[in-house]
Amino acid sequence: MNHMPQDGVPRSPEQQPGTEYGSASRAAGTEGHKSLLPDSRTGERKIEHVRLCLNEDVAGSGITTGFEQYRFRHNALPELDFEEIRLGTEFLGRELRTPLLISSMTGGSEATGHINARLAEAAERRGWALGVGSVRAAVERAELATSFHVRDKAPTIPVIANVGAVQLSYGFGVEECRRAVEIAGADWLVLHLNGLQEVFQPEGDTGFASLLKRIEALCRNLEIPVGVKEVGWGIDGETAALLYNAGAAFIDVAGAGGTSWSQVEKFRSTDPVRRAAAEAFADWGIPTAECITEVRAVSAHGALIGSGGLKHGVDAAKALALGADLAGFGRNLLGPAVSSEEALDQALAQVELELRTVMFGIGAPDLASLRGTPRLIRR
Repeated sequence: MNHMPQDGVPRSPEQQPGTEYGSASRAAGTEGHKSLLPDSRTGERKIEHVRLCLNEDVAGSGITTGFEQYRFRHNALPELDFEEIRLGTEFLGRELRTPLLISSMTGGSEATGHINARLAEAAERRGWALGVGSVRAAVERAELATSFHVRDKAPTIPVIANVGAVQLSYGFGVEECRRAVEIAGADWLVLHLNGLQEVFQPEGDTGFASLLKRIEALCRNLEIPVGVKEVGWGIDGETAALLYNAGAAFIDVAGAGGTSWSQVEKFRSTDPVRRAAAEAFADWGIPTAECITEVRAVSAHGALIGSGGLKHGVDAAKALALGADLAGFGRNLLGPAVSSEEALDQALAQVELELRTVMFGIGAPDLASLRGTPRLIRR
């Protein structure tokens, strides 16, 4: 798992106060509530990443998403019925029941394959788009492909395959990316940019020179839309303009304010120098809200996903009001996904309820009314 976009969450499901996730986790071992992570530590990188994101303090320190700088101005007379509020939208020509995305997280092992399957089933039930983790491992090792086979679990929703953009510098080309798409049964491909993670990762690849031209070549030659995302440090307006001009069909800003992947890799590293150096980057990145506003400013109509540290449906509403077409959630869905099907369904339903309630509270009957609303103001 080369990346798992961050979305501020307590350290593990059972430590999450004031929600049902904790009770679901405590019921692990009972029917329908068995944790999907193996009891033993296998040493597999994919499972190790999941464990660290659930059990260690891997959030960025000294930086936020920026959403707290905004608030919605309440409308006491919304002049609509709550039941009339509609979340339906269109993204890259696909109709969606919600403007919500389960961001790329995992895959590449039996245990993480089970997590992907559960995420896919929940996304299909509720009409969310779905991203899978980096499919590179399955392209290189056919026996891992089943951990990314989500299309049978999610036959109607958009699925996004994912590979590291830097792999274009290490032999990945159109054929390998096409294979990644086939493995996931995906509608779109996203290339993730994770330079700082690669620096601190023991197995990291840091050949980012001349990467833009390789991204452009892939965008021009692959048959499906290709997007680009960060993994938690954000994409600014200047970089977004370069990517859109290179043919990127969409951008996922994946901004700062949630998980810091330098901190995740710090826990994996046995090199004392790298571990110490990683601490200096705990506050690195561009806040998610800032990324969304910058990217929308350079491209009024470019397809845009806002992710990175989103905690609830109010954050999703802010991301959409600032200009995102979809709002992505990652790590704060991981605990529920590992815990149980019921906990995950509840988490998704809660986000939807919060988003609808924001729209009701400002008198916005649909997403067109939410986007650009004058009722989102800076504090």
